[in-house]
Amino acid sequence: MSRMVHCVKLNKEAEGLERAPYPGELGRRIFEQVSREAWQLWLRHQTMLINEYRLTPVDPKARKFLEEQMEQFFFGSGSGTPVGFTPQI
Repeated sequence: MSRMVHCVKLNKEAEGLERAPYPGELGRRIFEQVSREAWQLWLRHQTMLINEYRLTPVDPKARKFLEEQMEQFFFGSGSGTPVGFTPQI
């Protein structure tokens, strides 16, 4: 049986992740409080941030920025989109 969590992002009971997707305290919080569905939303949002801001994920500054955005996406007021961003349909 799948592990269920009350997802803080979707505000509903949903299937949880199999393991912590990120190291440290933030990864533990995500594992305990974020659903698979919400994690997939984050991965799409993170890809958009990387592409729009032309980030290199191995760069320490980019990693710090993405970590801050991840925390805001799940536990804060949300991670916004870059100014002028128009999603493709």
